[in-house]
Amino acid sequence: MAKTKQKKSKLKTYKAAAKRFKITASGKVMRTKGGKSHLRRRKSARVKRQFDQMLEVTAPGAIKRIRRLAPYLSKYKQNPPA
Repeated sequence: MAKTKQKKSKLKTYKAAAKRFKITASGKVMRTKGGKSHLRRRKSARVKRQFDQMLEVTAPGAIKRIRRLAPYLSKYKQNPPA
């Protein structure tokens, strides 16, 4: 009997998480800001500029959850195509 290698199953990426988060070269998890999609006419230019920045995720539980939802996020320079 020939021994065959058992292939390890691949994990599925939760696409919503992959689109919302990015991992830096140093391993920090960065998130986009919410509230920038509509009702922007009443917001000041300063606030609209701040929506473009990304924030670091600092809660340990949230980081663990994001890495579980998007396991291959750190393997790509940019997020993989959806």
